Amino acid sequence: MTAPAYQQMIFVNLPVNDLDASKKFFTELGYSINPQFSDDNTASVVISDTIVAMLLTKPFYATFTKKEIADATTTSEVLICLSAESRTKVDELVEKAVAAGGTASDKVQDMGFMYGRAFDDLDGHTWEVVWMDPAAVEG
Repeated sequence: MTAPAYQQMIFVNLPVNDLDASKKFFTELGYSINPQFSDDNTASVVISDTIVAMLLTKPFYATFTKKEIADATTTSEVLICLSAESRTKVDELVEKAVAAGGTASDKVQDMGFMYGRAFDDLDGHTWEVVWMDPAAVEG
């Protein structure tokens, strides 16, 4: 019996102003908080088996970098893009984000085979949500 292939993960570390408000925001989107990797300075938001958003209070985030922390409400530091299983799921996630206090981008990308929208979380980090027709990916 062979060992399962290693599955690489991504941990996106994001500075936040209000950790409790950010935890509430992401749980309202349907994600869970992993208490094993969360404390007073950090919340581990489980997006999928291989994607985790680490929300860090700004003072704690500052201990990991000598650079100035970007104000994501005025400066774009990163665009995070999540896949969705359908156009409907794209819309549902963006609508949940808005209901939880996020801000939707008015730009909708509809290319037929690909559909996407975006929202900013409570701290201004931009999250894109995209569906792509599996037949288009297969080539």
